[in-house]
Amino acid sequence: MNQFDAIDSGEEVTSDDYTPEIEPQATWCPGCGDYSVLKALKGAMSDLGRDPEEVLLVTGIGCSGKLNSYFDSYGFHAIHGRTLPLGRAAKMVNEDLEVVAAGGDGDGYGIGGNHFTHTARENHDMTYIVFNNEVFGLTKGQSSPTSPKGHKSKTQLRGVAKDPVRPMSLALSAGASFIARTAATNPKQAQEILVEAIEHDGFAHVDFLTQCPTWNKDGAQYVPYIDVQESDEYDFDVTDRREAAEMMHETEQALYDGKVLTGRYYVEKDRRTYQEEKQARDEMPESPVVGQYFDEEKEWERSYDRLDRHT
Repeated sequence: MNQFDAIDSGEEVTSDDYTPEIEPQATWCPGCGDYSVLKALKGAMSDLGRDPEEVLLVTGIGCSGKLNSYFDSYGFHAIHGRTLPLGRAAKMVNEDLEVVAAGGDGDGYGIGGNHFTHTARENHDMTYIVFNNEVFGLTKGQSSPTSPKGHKSKTQLRGVAKDPVRPMSLALSAGASFIARTAATNPKQAQEILVEAIEHDGFAHVDFLTQCPTWNKDGAQYVPYIDVQESDEYDFDVTDRREAAEMMHETEQALYDGKVLTGRYYVEKDRRTYQEEKQARDEMPESPVVGQYFDEEKEWERSYDRLDRHT
């Protein structure tokens, strides 16, 4: 039993439970892929039967950061690139909370790139959704870390001179234990993958291809996708790191050749989460710290009281 059992109404959770009572008018452009992320996330939480009071959504800056305005749960609108440290801190003090962080490709793979690699390395038990439209949309279309080499924008008139970040390969090498790619044009698969990511015990990274109809009209996100789990053309073991790495390499190159491959790429189930590692070292309590904060009889231990253990 956890603290949320006390608020369980016993009623079925629906997507509408995640719609704010006073719903703001969406400011995303018509045709934006972000609408699909919102719908898939609401559907996933409904499928899992999570009450909004059990969920924390942390978002960054940019079009993706608006997700918090249209999703009724606990929310935190972080500064640029800082969704992951805030999300993992919340999870550390309240492991019963379902923590989802969301941000754009510029927010997550550029400004917050350092946090991305280290949160994956530590395998924090949370879900990270990255809206990948290959541009900085809110600030009028500058090239982002996933923009293809040669992509022209208002600030790169002669085209990007750098090779793009390969986010799934980066997540794998950093240590993420669940890695998937889905697309806004495939809402059914997107919802199913988000369910699996949220249920996963460990750091789940979902690269969510979202089209930007205003600033990246030529992006590959518009073309029909191929589900690598459904296609006879692809056969690999998602639990085998080497095979997953090869598939990711092929998939990430194919995207820039105009071919969209989506699906689950890597799942590692038997690895301890960071919270479990800390508990195994007696550095974290079994019950959430946040629940002990209001216990007036609790005697708090200071970290330097343990210094004698290292001598």
